[in-house]
Amino acid sequence: MLSTTSCLANVNCREKMATAMDEEERKLQRLKAAVHYTVGRLCQNIGEDHQKEFSRQVIAAIAETTFRQCDIFAKDLEAFARHAKRNTVSVEDVKLTARRSTALSNFIQRKSEEIGNANQEQRDARKKIAGKRKNKEMV
Repeated sequence: MLSTTSCLANVNCREKMATAMDEEERKLQRLKAAVHYTVGRLCQNIGEDHQKEFSRQVIAAIAETTFRQCDIFAKDLEAFARHAKRNTVSVEDVKLTARRSTALSNFIQRKSEEIGNANQEQRDARKKIAGKRKNKEMV
C-alpha cells in the first residue's frame, strides 16, 4: 500500500513533468510560428519580385516542410558529432548533412571556404599588428 508521502511526491513529480512538457510544447510552437512568419515574408518578397501570389495553404505547407527538414538536419548533425565522439557540431558535420543535395552541398562548401579565408585574413592582420607592436617595443 502506498503511503501518503510517496503519493504526494508522485503527484508533485507528475505536475513538474507536465509543466516541463508544457514549456517544451510552448517552445516548439514559438519556433514553428517563427518559421511560418519567416516563410511568409520570404514568399511575399519572392511574390513581389515575380508578380506572383502564394496562398496561405502553400505558405503553411512550405513552413511545415521547412520545420520538419530542419528537425531532420538537427538530428543528423547530432548523430554525426556523436559518432565522431564530439559534443560540438563541426563544419564537416554540416557538409555531411548537406551531401544529399548537390546545390546545397556546393553552397555550403563555398560559404565554408569564404569563412575560412576571412578567418585567415583576420589572423594575418592580428599577426601583423602584433609584429608592429613588438618592433615598437624593441626601438
